[in-house]
Amino acid sequence: MLSLDEWFQTPLGCYLAEREQSYFDLEVGDIFGFNAVQVGLEQFDFLRTNRMPLRLHSGIKAPAQLRAAPPFLPIANQSVDLLVMPHVLEFSSQPHQILREAERVLMPEGQLIVSGFNPRSLWGFRSAFDRAGDYPWCGDLIALSRLKDWLALLGFEIVSGKMCCYVPPANSEKWLPRFSFMELAGDRWWAMGGGVYFLRAVKRVHGMRVIMPKWHERLAAKNALAPAPQKILERRHGTND
Repeated sequence: MLSLDEWFQTPLGCYLAEREQSYFDLEVGDIFGFNAVQVGLEQFDFLRTNRMPLRLHSGIKAPAQLRAAPPFLPIANQSVDLLVMPHVLEFSSQPHQILREAERVLMPEGQLIVSGFNPRSLWGFRSAFDRAGDYPWCGDLIALSRLKDWLALLGFEIVSGKMCCYVPPANSEKWLPRFSFMELAGDRWWAMGGGVYFLRAVKRVHGMRVIMPKWHERLAAKNALAPAPQKILERRHGTND
């Protein structure tokens, strides 16, 4: 029986890993703060393009820097700016608890990025009929609409999403390139049928008002024209032409 780590070394696993890495490289690069945490898939660095001072990997085995189970993170409340959870929920018996932990450790306006296998896809179809115990087909795949409902109940707002891997889940180096045309066609014609989905959500806090610096007002004041000296002199002496 293949473990999830071993499956990611197969041709199909490598195909997915390449696309997931590309997505995270692009997505996390523009998220700012102080603390970023990746939970799960310790063998991949999905935070490598992020520029936060502290970037930490949490997992149950090496090379994770923080050894912890996803449902119970030894992290202080409201201390994380970015939390990345690649394929954690579908392989846990406590997905609700994992999301509650995510809400607990994230700061207000902190961001959560989740990836998961889509049950309403060719990959999900194989999972429904291939539950012999091998990863990733043995997972309890979570529908995208269901995950969105769970996040909404916890106060998260979905800000973006994407899908990838529209190709059939053929574990063959020979056949995968032949189906590569389906990636572009899938985004256009079968947008919700990708084998893997990504969701990016922001933790909203009821009643919280984010105070932003008044850059535009300061810039306008700096660039404003000075009053004409003649007009100032006239106002001082109360004269009119």
